[in-house]
Amino acid sequence: MEDQAVARQQTMLDEVLGGLRKPQKRIPSKFFYDRRGSRLFEEITELEEYYLTRTEISILETHIDEIARAIGSRAVLIELGSGSSRKTRLLLDRLPSLVSYHPVDISEQYLEEVARQLSVDYPDLSIQPICADYTSRFEIPDSPSDYREQVFFYPGSTIGNFRPGEAHDFLKNVAARADQEAALLVGVDLKKDRTILEAAYNDENGVTAEFNKNILVRLNRELDADFDPDKFRHNAFYNEEKGRIEMHLVSEHKQEVKIDGERILFHEGESIHTENSYKYSVEEFGDLVKDWFSVEQVWLDENRYFSLQYLVKR
Repeated sequence: MEDQAVARQQTMLDEVLGGLRKPQKRIPSKFFYDRRGSRLFEEITELEEYYLTRTEISILETHIDEIARAIGSRAVLIELGSGSSRKTRLLLDRLPSLVSYHPVDISEQYLEEVARQLSVDYPDLSIQPICADYTSRFEIPDSPSDYREQVFFYPGSTIGNFRPGEAHDFLKNVAARADQEAALLVGVDLKKDRTILEAAYNDENGVTAEFNKNILVRLNRELDADFDPDKFRHNAFYNEEKGRIEMHLVSEHKQEVKIDGERILFHEGESIHTENSYKYSVEEFGDLVKDWFSVEQVWLDENRYFSLQYLVKR
């Protein structure tokens, strides 16, 4: 177990330093989600400006019977980037014949807390958490021989954090990891007015800014870095040409930061690109997935802000 932790830390160090050596410095967004980052994100989902979570939940609540019918009986549910599993409870309540539930998350402590509570609330369900980076290869525990199909659940429009080429590769990997009989229930944020998009990532209370800066706090703690988060400011904007929200941490001054003994120079105004959130039309997303999945059903909210899509492996 200790060897695995050391290996994970070395992988994190390699990825962070690799990103910070690039002309446009970057840190992979998956490193947002330590225990504090996961809690801050849950706080973000409650904000008035952040329409994504409540809209996706409203779609789930409105169409839950149709979604449950699409999933069917004797399924194995695998949630990628499970977080609090808040939305999953809507599915668990309507899928009494579910064989097992596997929440997959990179934040080990938070995952264990959530899995313990779910085990209390759903005592008859086999819940087997998987602490892993779901963007890499991970092992899914064996299921009973009489299960019907695997259903991967990927809510929250997290698919938008990948560049389109990366999203294509991610979908390819999910399809390769899945059984022949498999499906993907995925949340996809849709293109809309810039003011609505930008407000969702620039809340008045500054919670998103705190979430963004927390990645630096984590690097200080886990990689022996010496970032001063107060010397960086949060910046999020919609890049219309690329169809994505970009989130950055902008250096307020010329400064030097050390990570594991390596010195990283920042010029005033230079940024670390921490996250993308791509927005799609329904047609664009269908084109993105077509090599690996068929779009069987699409559920929308009344404003067409968000979509929940049921994809079946080809």
